[in-house]
Amino acid sequence: MDRKITIGTRGSDLALWQANFVKDRLAAINVSAELKIIKTQGDRILNLSFDKLEGKGFFTKELEEELLAGTIDLAVHSHKDLPTENPPGLIVAAVSEREDPSELLMMLKDVVDVKQKFSVKFGGLVGTSSNRRKAQLLAVRPDLEIIDLRGNVPTRINKLRNEEYDAIMLAKAGVSRLGLDLSEFYVEDIGPTEFIPAPAQGVLAIQIRENDHELFAVLQALNHPEVAEELAVERKILRLFGGGCHLPLGCYCRREDGEFQVFTSKATEGDVVPDRYFTQVKTASGLAEKVVAKFDPARKFPANVFISRDLSAHSYFRRAVEKNNISIEARSLIRTVPIITKLDPYILRNVDWIFFTSKNGVEYFFNLQPQLTKKVKFGVMGTGSENALRALGYRADYVGESVDSTDVGSEFAKLANGSTILFPAAEDPMRNIHQALSAETKKIDLPVYETVLEENAEPSAAEVLIFTSPSNVEAYFVENLLDVGQQVIAIGKSTGKKLDAIGVKYTLPFSPDEIGLAEALFGLSF
Repeated sequence: MDRKITIGTRGSDLALWQANFVKDRLAAINVSAELKIIKTQGDRILNLSFDKLEGKGFFTKELEEELLAGTIDLAVHSHKDLPTENPPGLIVAAVSEREDPSELLMMLKDVVDVKQKFSVKFGGLVGTSSNRRKAQLLAVRPDLEIIDLRGNVPTRINKLRNEEYDAIMLAKAGVSRLGLDLSEFYVEDIGPTEFIPAPAQGVLAIQIRENDHELFAVLQALNHPEVAEELAVERKILRLFGGGCHLPLGCYCRREDGEFQVFTSKATEGDVVPDRYFTQVKTASGLAEKVVAKFDPARKFPANVFISRDLSAHSYFRRAVEKNNISIEARSLIRTVPIITKLDPYILRNVDWIFFTSKNGVEYFFNLQPQLTKKVKFGVMGTGSENALRALGYRADYVGESVDSTDVGSEFAKLANGSTILFPAAEDPMRNIHQALSAETKKIDLPVYETVLEENAEPSAAEVLIFTSPSNVEAYFVENLLDVGQQVIAIGKSTGKKLDAIGVKYTLPFSPDEIGLAEALFGLSF
C-alpha cells in the first residue's frame, strides 16, 4: 500500500497503547501509519457508570464521525465499547488476538483476609462502575460495599493507592497491556469461567470505511478469524438483549476440543444475584438464540430440588436457586468420623505439596494441628476444598476446576511431578490424581477420616436430585429408586461413575462447585 494510514484513537494511555500496537503490526507488513488523537464523549462524562456508557457509542462516536468524514482511515477500539451495529458505511475489518479476559481484584495489603472469598476483608469497600462486576461480586460476597470508580486505568489505580477504596476491580487485559507494576498491592486473578467478562473483553476492533476495499484487504493480515467467530456469538447475545445494555451482562465464548462453550451471567440490577448459564455445542449456528432463550422469564423451573449436602443461609447455590422460587431440600446422607487423632510429625518431613480432594480432608487434617514448613504448597480439587482451606487462613497454590479428576491430575502433574506429595483423604480415596503423577514422584497417602453411610435414607420427591459425592449416591440408592420424571445432577465424574453403575442418567456441571451446580440446574428443561 502506497498511502500513509491515519489511525484515530482516544488519548488515554491504554488507547494509545492499542493504537500503537496496530501501528506496529502495520509496520511489520510495510504499511506506514500515524496517530490522530480524538476526544470522545465518554472521556468527558465522569458521572455515569460504565454500564451506561459501554456499547452505547460514548467512547466511539467521535472516532466514527471522523472515519465517515475521511479525516482518519481507521479507528482502533476496545471491542466491548462498540455498539452492536456499525453505523452505515463502516465495518470492523479485523479483530486482534484476545488478551486474557480475566478480572483483577487488587487490594491494599492491610485489608487482605485470605479466609474470605477473593481475599478482601469482610465488609470491604470495592471500587467498580460496572454493574456486571457488582452483581457477580455480591453474588459470592454479599457483605462487600460496592461504590463507583471512574477514570482511566492509572487514575483508578492511584485512587486505590490513595486509599479511597480497600480494593478495585479492573480488566486484566488493560493492566497487562500497560505493563503496570502492581507489586505494592495484593492481587487476585479471577478467570473468565468463574467471573464472566463483558462481551468482547480483551479484544481490539479495527474499524474502517466499508468502501475502502484496499485497506480491508491489507488488514486481513492482522485479523484473527477464530476470535471473530467467538465474538460474533457474544455480540449477538448482547444485541438480542437490547444492545449495549444497562443490564449487568457477562458473556464469554471459547472453543474447547472442537466445541463452543458459552458462559453467560445476567442480572436485572447490580445488587441482584445474576442468573448464570453454561452452554456447550458443536456449532455456532443458532447458539446465541439458544443462550438467550434460557433467560426467558416465562421459562419453567422445577418446584423443588434435593441436594446431598447441608447449605448455609449465605450459600451461593441457595441464594441463586431460592431467588427463582425453587424450594431446596438440603441434607447429607453420610457422616464422617476421624481415623487418627495424632499426627506423626515425621510424615511431614520433606513434603513439597499437600493435595486435598475434599473439604473433609482439609478439616480432618488440620484438626491434627500439623506443624507445616513454610515451603509446603497446597493443591485442591474444586472450590469447596479451596474455600475450606481459605477458612483456615491458607491459599491454594493449585485449584483443579474440572469435573473430571483425571484432567485435574494431568494439570497438577505439570506442577508437581518429581516432588513429594501428601494426600490427606478418606480411608478409601480416589486415586486418579495419583495415577497421573510420574513414577519418580513420591506419593504419601494419609487416611484422616472414614465415611459412614446413613441407613435407610429417606427418598426425596424433588424434581431434581443433586448428588455431591459417590458415597451420597451409594447411601441414597441402597433403598430408593428414581421417581418418574426426576432428573439427576452429579457434581463430578467420580460421582457420575457411581450413577453409571446403577444405570441412572445424569447431567454434569462445568465446574464441581455451587456455581457449576446452579448452572447445571438452570440448564435442565422442564
